Amino acid sequence: VQLQASGGGLVQAGGSLRLSCTVSGRTFSRYGMAWFRQVPGKEREFVAGITHWGITDYADFVKGRFTISRDNAKNTVYLQVNKLKPEDTAVYYCAADVSGGTHSVEKNYHYWGQGTLVTVSS
Repeated sequence: VQLQASGGGLVQAGGSLRLSCTVSGRTFSRYGMAWFRQVPGKEREFVAGITHWGITDYADFVKGRFTISRDNAKNTVYLQVNKLKPEDTAVYYCAADVSGGTHSVEKNYHYWGQGTLVTVSS
């Protein structure tokens, strides 16, 4: 299973981006998916997750600004990021949990993408 994240870039504060993560294979619809992010020197942190049923969960610091969604026909999970702040600058990673759930703890995920960099200027 391979995860390919894309969509990062440089954006001004208050702007928006849509991150995408495409997953290889035929069993994407069974996976729980999540986005994490990491700033150099800090631990990777949970951003948002979506179960294979479509139930979503968000970190408190992104509620109301970020939206996670999935398109099983395209084997893709999205993260719409709005009202970006400089402190949102990080490498964003997607992850897959073959059990179908979603968790805030990264060790529960079985597969990871390579990350996509989001830089927010003030």
